[in-house]
Amino acid sequence: MITQTSSYRHIKDTVFIVAGVLSAGMGIKGFLLSSHFIDGGVTGISMLLASLISIPLPIWLLVINLPFIGLGYRQFGRQFALKSTLAITGLSISLAVIPYPDVTPDLLLTAVFGGFFIGAGIGLAMRGGAVLDGTEIAALLISRSSPILKVSDVILVLNVLIFGAAAFFLGINPALYSMITYFAASKTVDFLIHGIEEYTAVLIISKQNELIRERVIERGWGITILKSQGGYGKHGSHLEVDSVLYTVVTRLEISRLRTMVLEVDPKAFIIQHSVDDVAGGKVKSLPMH
Repeated sequence: MITQTSSYRHIKDTVFIVAGVLSAGMGIKGFLLSSHFIDGGVTGISMLLASLISIPLPIWLLVINLPFIGLGYRQFGRQFALKSTLAITGLSISLAVIPYPDVTPDLLLTAVFGGFFIGAGIGLAMRGGAVLDGTEIAALLISRSSPILKVSDVILVLNVLIFGAAAFFLGINPALYSMITYFAASKTVDFLIHGIEEYTAVLIISKQNELIRERVIERGWGITILKSQGGYGKHGSHLEVDSVLYTVVTRLEISRLRTMVLEVDPKAFIIQHSVDDVAGGKVKSLPMH
């Protein structure tokens, strides 16, 4: 049983990575290269260098990305490093040998759909346990060596430098279109990684916690009871609460949950925050009749 599960996972990861490689290749070669647009991150650096120096883009992708994979080997493990190496090598080979069509001369369509296909490729590869761009690895390593910089800060600074260089070497218009490409790619990656449902965790603090718990269970959601001790409100009154309810729902069901809770206790204190992903448990409610 373990062997079958492992084999299924490897097949699924391989399909994701291959689809990601082909999609990213389509975005780069089928859209961006003919218009001299670039993406952000390490892929953008490779494309910018390829437009300035007479060395093919596939070689730049390997030369710039693989060192980051090597640096991230200890942090993410051998399997991740191997998958990413094969994925980046596959992308370089696909750009070199696959005759992707030049889809459209329209600059706006090129920027948007080039970013869409690149983002889809990066997102699919990540779903398969690999990366096609070493930006995140570089940002993580830099942030861990600096007490001030966060991963998001490093990525922001890196992309500002990349698009600034694009404006200087390629011109203002290509740089602006390239920024549209990057935003389209980022949104596509987020969609593929987090999905349309985007889970939300909800904490419910109420004196009517037992009744609310029953209503939540009736709706088909899973719920966890956290034992708690009341604190003091802004008026100094002691909060007599011994249980906090914790549940995770999809964003499409937040309104339904809040309405149900407030019907039971209009004074309930509700806290919600986004969750990247969940595994197992009961997240989706029962269908309405």
